[in-house]
Amino acid sequence: MTIEFLLITFIIVASPGTGVIYTLAAGLARGGRASVLAAFACTLGIVPHLVAAMLGLAALLHTSALAYDLVKYAGVAYLLWMAWQSLREEGVLKIEKTPDARPPLRVLVDGILINILNPKLSIFFVAFLPQFIPAAEPQPLVRMLELSGVFMAMTFAVFALYGLFAAAMRAHVISRPAVLRWMRRTFAAAFVALGARLALQER
Repeated sequence: MTIEFLLITFIIVASPGTGVIYTLAAGLARGGRASVLAAFACTLGIVPHLVAAMLGLAALLHTSALAYDLVKYAGVAYLLWMAWQSLREEGVLKIEKTPDARPPLRVLVDGILINILNPKLSIFFVAFLPQFIPAAEPQPLVRMLELSGVFMAMTFAVFALYGLFAAAMRAHVISRPAVLRWMRRTFAAAFVALGARLALQER
């Protein structure tokens, strides 16, 4: 485990993306426990990409333009749906007077889907992680699991911190209707921007 790997991983994880936006929204709308659950869900959404990489499916995604585009545009469509849900008063950014009012299963499903439908995660496991596995490594799959475990642990920790910070701000926004309106618009715009960025990305 090198300092370089830890630093690059932290930069990738901490950079604002779909998981960060979703966790922030969960913290603001439903409190600390919901934000931690959202962070956990986003972390679980990494597992299918790791499994795909180990089975060679991610390599197909990396080389096949059609497979990559299918996953990419499914992700774009889901982000646009999340944007619409953010604007609705009864949507994902519905501010609950009582924290954790949203069913935990719904929080989990949305968080997992957000990361499953991000093709860049599969590319991460194909193109990035192998750079930190020496060619002479006797057990490359074990090493890959170790590095992936660190990536997932850092994802959960950083996302949870984002979410808990947002949850701490609940009291400052929950009683201000104007702030709530702008918050919904901001998160909706963020999901649209992330969807547009994903749509324009190449393999």
